[in-house]
Amino acid sequence: MIRSKHIDLICLAGIILTILLTLFLLSADALGLWTADSSPAYEDRLFDSDRVHSIDIRLEDWEGFLAEAGEEEYVPCTVVIDGETFHQVGLRAKGNNSLRLTGEYGLSRYSLKLEFDHYIKGASYHGLDKFSLDSSFQDNSYMKTFLTYDMFRFMGVPAPLCSYVFVTVNGEAWGLFLAIEEPEEAFARRNFGPDYGELYKPDYRSLKDENADVALRYTGDDPALYDNIFRNAKFKTSEADRQRLIEALRILDSGENLETAVNVDEVLRYFTVQVFVMNWDSYLGPTGHNYFLYEEDGILSILPWDYNLAFGTYALGMTDPIRDPSVLINYPIHTPAEGEVMLERPLYHNLMQTDEYFDRYRRYFDQFITEYFESGRFEATLRQTSRLIAPYVEADPTAFCSYEDHLLAVDTLSAVCLLRAQSVRGQLDGDIPATLRGQAEYPELKVDTSGINLEDLGDFDDLENASKQ
Repeated sequence: MIRSKHIDLICLAGIILTILLTLFLLSADALGLWTADSSPAYEDRLFDSDRVHSIDIRLEDWEGFLAEAGEEEYVPCTVVIDGETFHQVGLRAKGNNSLRLTGEYGLSRYSLKLEFDHYIKGASYHGLDKFSLDSSFQDNSYMKTFLTYDMFRFMGVPAPLCSYVFVTVNGEAWGLFLAIEEPEEAFARRNFGPDYGELYKPDYRSLKDENADVALRYTGDDPALYDNIFRNAKFKTSEADRQRLIEALRILDSGENLETAVNVDEVLRYFTVQVFVMNWDSYLGPTGHNYFLYEEDGILSILPWDYNLAFGTYALGMTDPIRDPSVLINYPIHTPAEGEVMLERPLYHNLMQTDEYFDRYRRYFDQFITEYFESGRFEATLRQTSRLIAPYVEADPTAFCSYEDHLLAVDTLSAVCLLRAQSVRGQLDGDIPATLRGQAEYPELKVDTSGINLEDLGDFDDLENASKQ
């Protein structure tokens, strides 16, 4: 028997401590706090991809917001996510050509951004500071971005979480969108831990400029030479941060001791998927953008972003775009860009000059084709996702295409990816040339794509038809 004149106080203190601990744990879940060995709370909520979620945007002057969408200015709104209400959330339209062309065609289905801490410091959706709602512009399948991020995650590359949501505005149906975790603080913490490094989204001010920094080319030690990188830093950077990144670019430019400046293994896995999905609105394309750059302790990684124009459908900004599916689906994995572009993309070109890295890149491609495509995983994921979203696409009042065109796009995307996997397998086995020169000399060896019409994945005609409805 315990004998103490303080026993009542001890018991009371224990009860109070238990209550406080319980309240803290409940608050931690609501705030999205997580430990180093746990997942953030938002991952199993909004980004549970086994179901279609609901988001209601409540904004009194919705028509006024649409009229000013091109300004990309934030406005405050209330958002109800799966029945849970969040007030004073920042809302704006997003996009470059997709934003401009949506407006030019007289449409209002803009991609959107929701920023929870824009007006209220520290506010979040269970720890998530910002996510976007992708409109599936020029993607009649609604799945190009979803499947591409699944491929990156399969290959162990840090990629944004995503899930489908049916959006309503003031209770009225607006359409099926893809919710995508924006790479900012929560993304960095989830992927790299609480002591994460620096994150950038290099992008040009004008495509007419040289934009050597977007291409990750070293041009000197002055930080002013890298405005397109440092201007687009996601976190506040110091002089030491900037010099550390510049030094990494210098080493990359030298082509020597690359593992002291580049996360070689992650970058090779990134390029495996990037090359497979035939996305030229990217680092390997003429624009050189649409990626995130992560730096920690002087080591660079490249992270994926923006895939609505993947799978051979990039034509925006190109004076003479390639539309031949035989060329695109068979595009060589050893020279995934024209020579003048390739030489200006050191993060790919310089790594491939090292035999060890080149061989590892091919091994990753073999793993990717074997385990993701030849195993049946890809087709199962595509068909399961198609069944999940089909009724929501059919009910989508702002869709860029008809429901019948959506079903055609799903079948086309399946065929394109399986033929692409067949071509890559042939290139790995030596049956199909893996360079542009080789394919020009032996075009008869390429995979037959005569049944493919890439425009069925989404094209400008769909925008024209949608504008007339």
